[in-house]
Amino acid sequence: MVGQHGLNLAVDIITTHFGDFVAKVCSCLLHRGSLSLQEIARDTGFSHSRAKNCLLVLIQHNCVQAYSISRGGAPGASPKVVTQYMALFDNILHRLRFTKFLAIVAGEFDDHQCEALIEGLLQHGRLTFEQLVMRATSKPKENEGSTISRDSLRSSLDKLIQAHYVERCPRSEPFISSISEDETPSTRKRGAKSAIQTETLEQQALAAAALLDAERFSGFGDGVLDEKLGGKSLGGNIGEKRKHEELEFDKETQAAINENEVLWRANFEKLVHCLKKKVCVASVRERLSLDAAVVLEAMIESSNQQKPKDNSVTSSLDDILEWVMKRPGGRLMTMQHVRTCLEELKCKSSIGDARALYSIDLGDIVEECLREEVESLVLQRYGKEAYRIFRLLMKKNRPVETDSISDITFVEKKEAQGILYKLWMDSYLLMEFAVAYPGERRFLWKVNTGTLYEHILNEMYHAVLNLSQKIAQSREQPLEVVEQQAEDNQKKESNRLKKMRIIILETSLLRLDDALMLFHDF
Repeated sequence: MVGQHGLNLAVDIITTHFGDFVAKVCSCLLHRGSLSLQEIARDTGFSHSRAKNCLLVLIQHNCVQAYSISRGGAPGASPKVVTQYMALFDNILHRLRFTKFLAIVAGEFDDHQCEALIEGLLQHGRLTFEQLVMRATSKPKENEGSTISRDSLRSSLDKLIQAHYVERCPRSEPFISSISEDETPSTRKRGAKSAIQTETLEQQALAAAALLDAERFSGFGDGVLDEKLGGKSLGGNIGEKRKHEELEFDKETQAAINENEVLWRANFEKLVHCLKKKVCVASVRERLSLDAAVVLEAMIESSNQQKPKDNSVTSSLDDILEWVMKRPGGRLMTMQHVRTCLEELKCKSSIGDARALYSIDLGDIVEECLREEVESLVLQRYGKEAYRIFRLLMKKNRPVETDSISDITFVEKKEAQGILYKLWMDSYLLMEFAVAYPGERRFLWKVNTGTLYEHILNEMYHAVLNLSQKIAQSREQPLEVVEQQAEDNQKKESNRLKKMRIIILETSLLRLDDALMLFHDF
């Protein structure tokens, strides 16, 4: 369940990108859950046409998913099919990370067209190949003599599809099996059971809209005809020639559909996985060694994970070695050195298909990063003594008495009590009572990471929202125009400071979003 600060942040992002009208519709969906067009128009006070146009904008930019459900009508009447719309909170949040996504693609492909294609999909949401071609040919070229051909763009798009950075858009309006009137998302309740039912319905809608991977990542390959013919020679048979002509026609028709009707979008799942890999490798490099980080990166790259959301990574020793040798720092590593790094990473070994397999759970690395982030936050906010106390409770992972905490951390009992009480008041700790004997109560303290991470995540939403609003306010302040020579230097310095302020705020926002992804996306 997303907290209030998270919802406010999502609405602010939509307001900044699409204006107040679209943001009002999005806010309605975020706060009330899935709604029909009539319910949205009623709640926002918009006309049906305005509400519909706002929904189309949100759908175009992958911020809303539509689905159909069957609602029972009056007794004896046939059920009525109603289209519901639900906001996609994660996709809205990803709009903060477009520069990071662009950097990933630019770093992997030595092809400027790949970067231009992914940039177009991030900016415009869903586009056909024909629209991508029109966008590419209409942009001013850096080199006036250079030209962009459809074939080169098709080849670049195929690269992105094969690497899973681009995917076909999901089904526009999947049908979900009928539900009772009391279980509809528009009548969301606060009860736990009702919340589970509502969430399950939305998950069903997303699952029904999702395409199979074979279709989801189907590009402009040339193998369709060969697969249908099975590699057989046509010879002189008239029937075979007619069949060949029909297949050629089918192939041309499919190619035309792919170019003019199929909608493509950026695959956020893959892009977030790349950022997660980057964080895990950086964490291992800092905590263990550079060589261990090289081996971990090789494991992730060679595993070919079918589902990027899965934390488990499994790869064979031969594949790991092959990828290690591709890295500049890995060419000096022997097989024994790689095995030592795998042990250092605490990888689990097994035998499969007569090969040595190694597996690692990226979730453990992410958990370690979360612990370090929280401990760093406590250190900055509450000081060294609080940091020692909090770290002790994180390691113990059980209730600890006040006297024991004071003795182990070498913090005076009175000071320790004040620190513990402050951490408890700020929802960083849980407090329990224990009765040693009648008339005496002892305080026990512990850390519940689940509730703590949720609390910190909500604080981060609030911080990102405030920082985004500060950046927007700074951009709205116009730079001073130099009118007189005497004021030239003073106004130039003022303008320079304003630009530097915006750069510092934007850099802070990027770093804060890194921490936000750690708690929410990884």
